[in-house]
Formats: sequence, C-alpha cells, structure tokens
Amino acid sequence: MGLKMQYIKDIAEEAKEGFDFANFKRNQYLVDKHIVKELKFTKTGTTIAGLVFKDGVILGADTRATEGPIVANKNCLKIHYLAPNMYCCGAGTAADCDAVTEMISTKLELIRLNTGRECRVVNAATLMTNYLFYYGGYIGAYLIIGGVDCHGPHIVNVSAEGTQMWLPFYSTGSGSLAATAILESKFKDSLTLEEGKEIIVEAIEAGIYHDLGSGSNVDLCIITKGKVEFLRNYVSKNKKMFSMEKAYTFPKGTTKVLKETTEKLSKITVVDSAAPMETLQFPSPLIKHDY
Repeated sequence: MGLKMQYIKDIAEEAKEGFDFANFKRNQYLVDKHIVKELKFTKTGTTIAGLVFKDGVILGADTRATEGPIVANKNCLKIHYLAPNMYCCGAGTAADCDAVTEMISTKLELIRLNTGRECRVVNAATLMTNYLFYYGGYIGAYLIIGGVDCHGPHIVNVSAEGTQMWLPFYSTGSGSLAATAILESKFKDSLTLEEGKEIIVEAIEAGIYHDLGSGSNVDLCIITKGKVEFLRNYVSKNKKMFSMEKAYTFPKGTTKVLKETTEKLSKITVVDSAAPMETLQFPSPLIKHDY
C-alpha cells in the first residue's frame, strides 16, 4: 500500500506544471513490479496519399489489411465516402477509421439537409479534429480528406491526436516514407489529371514495394467539381505467381467428431407489429416463445 501511495504522490508532484508524463510512469511501474511482462504497441500497415491537381483532387490507397504479421484482407477498401464532394483515406486501426468516417458522413448529411447547400471541406475537417482531439489519440484514425467545394480543391491531413494540416499533397501510413519521396520529387503546381494519377499510383506502389504492411492493389478516387470517379483496383501488380488448379479435398471423417447433440425446437409464432425498433424489449413481448 505504501509503494502505491508513493507512486501516486510522485505523479501528483510532477504534474503540477509542464507536461504530464503520468502514463509513462504508470507503464514503468507496472513493468517494474512484474504486474505485466511487457507493454507492446499495435503495429499497423497502410500507404495512403492525396494531391491537388488543376481541376480537383486525387486520393490513392493500397488494399492490404494486416493483423500484426498476418495479411487479414488482400482487397480492403481504405477510401471512405464522406459526402458527394468529399472522400477520405484512412490509416491506422481499420475499425476506428470505418466508425469515424461513417459518423462524420452522417453529420455532414444532416448539415446538407438543414442548410440545403453543399458541405465544405472545412466542415468535415473541423468535425473530425474536434472528435479525435477529445479522445487524445486513443482512436487510431489517421485520415486524409480530399474534396472540392466552393473554395476549390483541398487536401487535409487529420491525425489521431486531433491536428489538421492543409497541404497540396500528403501521404501517411507505414509506407508513407517511400510514398512521400515520390510526391516531393514529382509534384508541381497545375498538374493535369493524367500526371496526377501517375504520381499517386507511383507513390502508392513505392509504399507497397518497400513496406510489408502495405500491398496488393492501388485504389484511386478522383474528385472534381460536381463529379467523383472511383477507380477500384486501378492497378493490380502483386498477383499470386502460383495457385492450385483444384481446391483441397478431405475425405469424410478426417476431422474427428468429439460430441454430437440434437435439440428439438418447438414452434415459434411471430406476431407482426408496427412498434418502432428502439421500443422493442428482448425477449420481445410481441413475440410468443414456445419452449
């Protein structure tokens, strides 16, 4: 008990002014007291990029989703819909990126319905930064917003800590070092559509070939005034070199059945009702259960 109280006092003393390193002290305390063996961070892998060209913006992403050293999905969609004039690339935790972009997309839809106007890119960027800043980086969503509004084309980087940067081009993810090298060396003002597509494809491919967390195909999303062109699997160079002609076949009985049970279910009668979903209780009083 004395050790714990001293640990809390040390943190309180250091937190009086300046930065708060309480989490570092806590983690070190847990390791020193053998409460946990080792604290590990989760490694994620992605290469996403975006740039502004003469008539709009181009977003690009690879399609590999990983679970540590395992390739969980070879054709994962990392370019998310936000609004008719805005899309968003996501890196980090896949579930967080999906949830955040879907939530922001819903809020942007409400803004459009209430105002009767097209949403601006700053609306999405502000909503995202406010939401992510509130959680202090614990939501693993690193995003690149691309869109065209009444002020022109925009590329915005939104980090998990709630910061935003408005740039002519940007790349993030584990393969972003290789992708950024391509963007910095080849980007120029007033790019044509074909030039922009070539640069984004080359940048994503650089991430795919130099980062094990990135791979498979290249997706593109081209946004111009009043038009969106989504190019799914625009480039597919990492194809399997060998595949079996026939699938594996195993004779019946290969896997031993340890236990087998059969339960007889009685008839269940379902009664239709117009009650709203949120008022239903489970088990629902509107359904007659005969067990």
